[in-house]
Amino acid sequence: MMVSIILQVLCSFLIWLSLYYGFRHRNKHRTPEWSCRLVTLAHGLIVTFFSGYIALIDGPWPLTHTGNANTTLQVCLMCLTLGYFIFDLCWCIYCGSEGELMLCHHMLSVGGLTIVLVLGESATEVNAVLFVSEITNPLLQARWFLRDMGRYPSLAGDVVDFLFVVLFLVLRIIGGAWIMCAIVTSPQTFWMMKMGILAMYVVSLAFMLDISRFARKKVMKKYYTWKNAGELPKSNGRLPTC
Repeated sequence: MMVSIILQVLCSFLIWLSLYYGFRHRNKHRTPEWSCRLVTLAHGLIVTFFSGYIALIDGPWPLTHTGNANTTLQVCLMCLTLGYFIFDLCWCIYCGSEGELMLCHHMLSVGGLTIVLVLGESATEVNAVLFVSEITNPLLQARWFLRDMGRYPSLAGDVVDFLFVVLFLVLRIIGGAWIMCAIVTSPQTFWMMKMGILAMYVVSLAFMLDISRFARKKVMKKYYTWKNAGELPKSNGRLPTC
């Protein structure tokens, strides 16, 4: 079983790496980060739909079936995602493009997915965490692409930012707290997994602090722009005379 899992993770890593070099070849005029962001966008979309299907349709329900044995579909998703996080972590370290918080998030993800695959249980909880975490990822990448193309100061940029902040708050913070409480209080979940999920939630809170500062700054900037645009020069309605 472990040999099969190792091969799946290796295949996943090679797929994401090949996709990255394919994007590099197609976008030679772009920076390497452009190609890496495309891989991240593809992973975010695939994992969001895949994990959503498992959590909401295929089952089991993560809030009531914590600590259960991994299903075949869950193992497939965990291997696919682990291969991606190994690729992205290596890329971030090599290029030095991310800060300590993002590197911490990636290392926790790699460690948590590895533990789930080795133990053969608790993929139900991790799948739920993946869903609420990755659903905002495509919006984050869309924001970066808009900025890179010079189209961020537009209605599209405002819509992307609004949806990102709302989804992050509702799903990753509020929904994540719900999932975390179910996992921490579950007698079936292994203690190491509880600590890992708790650490991931703390990282999400740290991200939320940064997002809150950004949202406040952008709202105030929009407000002052609107206020200044609405101010008219004082006049008595007569034409000026020499």
